[in-house]
Amino acid sequence: MKRALVTGGSGALGSAIALKLAADGHHVYVHANSARSLAEKTAGEIVSRGGSAQAVAFDVVDFERVRASLEALLAEGPIQILINSAGIHDDAIMPSMRRQQWLGVIDVSLNGFFNVTQPLLMPMIGTRWGRIVNISSVAAQIGGLVGPHYAASKAGMLGLTRSYAQVLAKEGITVNSVCPALIDTEMVRSNPRANPGLIPIGRFGTVEEVALVVLMLVGNAYMTGQAVNVNGGWYVS
Repeated sequence: MKRALVTGGSGALGSAIALKLAADGHHVYVHANSARSLAEKTAGEIVSRGGSAQAVAFDVVDFERVRASLEALLAEGPIQILINSAGIHDDAIMPSMRRQQWLGVIDVSLNGFFNVTQPLLMPMIGTRWGRIVNISSVAAQIGGLVGPHYAASKAGMLGLTRSYAQVLAKEGITVNSVCPALIDTEMVRSNPRANPGLIPIGRFGTVEEVALVVLMLVGNAYMTGQAVNVNGGWYVS
């Protein structure tokens, strides 16, 4: 049984990914920041289905707290599957954007990525097997419905994916990104600009459809450095 950490596991997409990984036989740490009760609900659902899971809580932006939390988890053994799903949006156009809006979104997606990923790498390398999947967005490729800072943060994840993939390939570790389009979550439903008419298939995607792609990447040893689009045919140049 391999151990997996899903950051942002308290969200709808993170929860769906955690459930898929657990059903595939992995022990899953379901991460939350402030919404620990939601992570505990997902972990409880996994256990009720006969799986193995535990809720964990920390702010991915808080470097020292992340280190302390991960050290406690690593004391039980390496984490070989990491799903970087934590992310936030704070809608704004650049002319009216406050500095804190910019920093908040960038911090979670990029600094949070480093804070969580870096401490797990050496233990993962020691096992000669690892899977890292980063949840990016169609916004990384075509621009953001919720602001340029969100698009920039998700584009940054694609650069990190390609870079880490090249460095870690010889260590038996794959690194990929998934780029969902408009997925049927509270964030999308609350955005008046999120129109399913933009998508050739004509509907929002589901979190389960994205989670299936994540599970495929975890199971594939020859795909690395890729950005896999789950976008219902939305044109990406």
